[in-house]
Amino acid sequence: MDYLPIFLRLAGEPVLVVGGGEVAARKIDLLLRTGARVIVVAPELIASLAQQATQGVITHLAAEFQPDHLNGVRLAIAATDRHAVNAWVAHQADRRNIPVNVVDDRELSRFIVPAIVDRSPVVVAVGSSGDAPVLTRRLREKLESFLPQRLGALARLAGKFRPAVKTRLASVSRRRRFWERFFDGEIAADVLAGRADPASESIELRLNASLSKASEEDAAPGEVALVGAGPGDPGLLTLRALRALQNADVILYDRLVSVEVLDLARRDAERIYVGKAAGAAHVSQDEINALLVKLAHEGRRVCRLKGGDPFIFGRGGEELEALAAAGIRFEVVPGVTAAAGCAAYAGIPLTHR
Repeated sequence: MDYLPIFLRLAGEPVLVVGGGEVAARKIDLLLRTGARVIVVAPELIASLAQQATQGVITHLAAEFQPDHLNGVRLAIAATDRHAVNAWVAHQADRRNIPVNVVDDRELSRFIVPAIVDRSPVVVAVGSSGDAPVLTRRLREKLESFLPQRLGALARLAGKFRPAVKTRLASVSRRRRFWERFFDGEIAADVLAGRADPASESIELRLNASLSKASEEDAAPGEVALVGAGPGDPGLLTLRALRALQNADVILYDRLVSVEVLDLARRDAERIYVGKAAGAAHVSQDEINALLVKLAHEGRRVCRLKGGDPFIFGRGGEELEALAAAGIRFEVVPGVTAAAGCAAYAGIPLTHR
């Protein structure tokens, strides 16, 4: 990654915008939606910004930019039509360790403003490191059409009940499973479809009933998914494999699993390397079997990730025998075997009349 994606809380914080034209106005509108205290430095303002200044929505300093204007600000944006001024703002902000964005100038910017899909409090940001702004706009359009408009209402409902869930369900894994069932369940579907008001008493009663049921249940037993990672291209993972990978609490992976496939896992999932290579120290198959059983007995969801297909040169059968003997629930998710994947990439049919 060329940039670290972060979300900044700017409510009530001073942000400097240098420039008073249309481009500056677009940035100011975005900043105002975050609750930032916007200070605009420009000799003149377009009509819409002048009206906002008159109403006290923004603070206008009718002057050319001076370095002292940066004192005490959290963020700076240079949006003038003069390259020299923008470069001067960027230089002075850098000297003060203030993050700065120069509109349409990636080299002078310390941060860039992504394309945004706003379903507050759910916000999706899409960027291309400044390389392809039209592409990011196209992706934003697709996300706008895909994400439900009531997603924000659902997120606010979840936020309202988070303290109660944290109090009633002590372990992180139980809370995670509760929320997974919640977002995949009927209550969430009703809210997203507009069939239920998230602020209604009926929704509160249904949520409390679901939470009571979850708190009375025994801790969920562990389970193991034996997943084929394919030949290394994440685009060749099956949907079921992707779901198993993202649901896993811990992932045991071998030498043939690519970094790109591993990156699709949850960030907080534990990763354990159990690969084997000739002439190098490695975890024995018996140790792998014992580790799978141990982790599952701890109530964790385990993804045993293997290159290609787990049942082709993968010793998956031995692992399943150990799980079955220990009474542990498991599933097998086939993968695209390397032989089939390589043949497909080369355009060679494995069978041909």
